[in-house]
Amino acid sequence: MFPDPRQRSTAIGIWITAFSAGGAIGPMLGGVLLEQFWWGSVFLLAVPVMAMLLFVGPRFLPEFRDPDAGRLDLVSAGLSLSSVLLAIYGLKKLAEDGWAWIPALAIAAGVAVGFLFVRRQRRHADPLIDLDLFRSPAVSGALVTYTLSLVVLFGAWVFIAQYLQLVLGLTPLQAGLWTLPWSLGFVVGSLCTPALVRRYPRHIVMAVGMVLAAAGFVVLTRANASSGLYAMVAASFLFSVGMAPAITLVTDIVLGAAPPERAGAASAISETSAELGGALGIAILGSVGIAAYRGAMALAVPSGVPPDSAEAARSTLGGAVAAASNLPGALAAPLLSAARESFMVGFQRAAWISAIVSAGLAVFVWRLLPDAKAGEKSGESRAGEGHRTASSGA
Repeated sequence: MFPDPRQRSTAIGIWITAFSAGGAIGPMLGGVLLEQFWWGSVFLLAVPVMAMLLFVGPRFLPEFRDPDAGRLDLVSAGLSLSSVLLAIYGLKKLAEDGWAWIPALAIAAGVAVGFLFVRRQRRHADPLIDLDLFRSPAVSGALVTYTLSLVVLFGAWVFIAQYLQLVLGLTPLQAGLWTLPWSLGFVVGSLCTPALVRRYPRHIVMAVGMVLAAAGFVVLTRANASSGLYAMVAASFLFSVGMAPAITLVTDIVLGAAPPERAGAASAISETSAELGGALGIAILGSVGIAAYRGAMALAVPSGVPPDSAEAARSTLGGAVAAASNLPGALAAPLLSAARESFMVGFQRAAWISAIVSAGLAVFVWRLLPDAKAGEKSGESRAGEGHRTASSGA
């Protein structure tokens, strides 16, 4: 829709802002529903939104089609899904049970199926993913940046949600309100990005943002089990502001490097990278956190706690909270204290990993993405005739 680079950057910035605004509204509405109704009520929020999209979308969203799109390759779709599910299952089982052959074989099988998926894409007449788009260093670098950015962001979300409710004891609504600075950071960062890239090269804007995000994750390590709320709020604002330029500009780089008739494929690859990064962030950083929690809790359960309650407490922080609710105060308080301190061990370890990854990404984008403009111009040079033949009314 926006072949002009400046218009596209602004449009993507508005898109990310809308995403962030929804991220701010969602936890608050969810908190209200969870305090008034049963837990499944939060899913009903999607019904009017989807109904509106089904009504408005076909009437107002212009459509751009690849005239030679080919047929959907369901086998490739199955291979890609199987690869990701097997790998993530293996990672989660390793964190839950430690080293064992079943999770190791699941990870190996996921890698093998992924190899078959890539091989099929290279040979298939109508591949599910256009691997030619990865030949551009700018596109490949942008997608790596996007994936790893979402790894650390989703990993942080997992821990912060538990921290607010299970460690600090906030209600769902209170926790939702304290996530507002996080969403505000994304709004500020995404709205400022188009103006910044008119004055500075994109790779510099992204690198500086990653440094800011790394600083935010370092601040997050200062959160503790008793008084870390303000550190968490400051940290979440910093790393969301810092991550916003990368998330905004990565999509811009990928779309800019693709010819108009392949914009849909480029956008799909970008969004797939985001979904994969989110899944890996929850799996990997969540596994790091749960492994650290269980290691710390192995010897931290107070004496006198019944075996069943002790086992539940050693499993997860949620299990410890549930177990403590059924114990007398003399046992519940020390059990909760031990569980929360153990959770913070994993929380802080994941925050340090996120800080290191963000700092590494700052160097990565600084060194690899200066040629992003060249990749974009290559895509735009194919825009003339391709754009006219590929576009059609919705």
